[in-house]
Amino acid sequence: MNAIDSRRGACASRRGACAAVLFGATLVSGGPGLRAETREPAAMTVSVVKAKTQCFVDSLRLDGHAVAREEILLRPEYEGLLLSQILVEDGATVAAGQPVAQLLRPDWLPGLPTKATMTAPAAGTLLHGRIAVGMPASARAEPMFRIVRGGELELQAQIPLPALARVRPGQVARIEALDGRELAGAVRLVSPEIDPMTQQGSARIQLSSSAGLKPGAFATAIVDAGQSCGPSAPLSAILYGPQGAIVQTVRDDRVETRRVKVGLFGPFEAEIREGLAPGDVVVSKAGAFLREGDRVRPAF
Repeated sequence: MNAIDSRRGACASRRGACAAVLFGATLVSGGPGLRAETREPAAMTVSVVKAKTQCFVDSLRLDGHAVAREEILLRPEYEGLLLSQILVEDGATVAAGQPVAQLLRPDWLPGLPTKATMTAPAAGTLLHGRIAVGMPASARAEPMFRIVRGGELELQAQIPLPALARVRPGQVARIEALDGRELAGAVRLVSPEIDPMTQQGSARIQLSSSAGLKPGAFATAIVDAGQSCGPSAPLSAILYGPQGAIVQTVRDDRVETRRVKVGLFGPFEAEIREGLAPGDVVVSKAGAFLREGDRVRPAF
């Protein structure tokens, strides 16, 4: 047995002690084990932007339909006459005093004029009611004709109850028709009543031009309900969790998690009403992979 074999035998008989000595020697010599435990992970490069003050428009989308701004109802002057002739097409423009229908007295109803002529009391667009030639005309039934005075239409929009306080007369609106056309308008009045069935309010939105729009047509009004200015952050920077919204910021190359209160939204950014100040460095992307205190390399 040589010297090497004798040392192997001694180690074999004292395996625990030899392992401790070897492990200690590795630590003292600065081996791989020590570097793996104490070395800090390399800093991740993250995309960042500086928070800036920006103004956001509070836009409300309200659905509605076109109605006459002022409507005149036409009913016969005498009860029991028969409609003998309609003189104006449905949807045609009439002048004040223009004849719109002829009425005749039936043979079995004495004491009435033999014939009568209905005329338009004002200029506008004539709309036919649910009556046909030969039917008796009654002042107590539905109107035979309706006139949209001056042909002026406006949008009657429905307002959800939480948004009712944000709609006021004079606010600018943009109307989108179902056929793709856009019309300009403004809120003319807000109804003081709430629909008991839908619990919604309503507003009348005046149109700058109603050319081509038909009564009853559906449309959407985008109402500018106000403006708010404050710090902003990219939409991709805002993270949502059980405790609300947060953004990851960077200070001295370290990540700081900020709880924020989000306000109005824009196409690519959102208003931050609490938790962020102009000039703060915000992680714009990959914030979900970072934690408080992580070391990073910000890239603007």
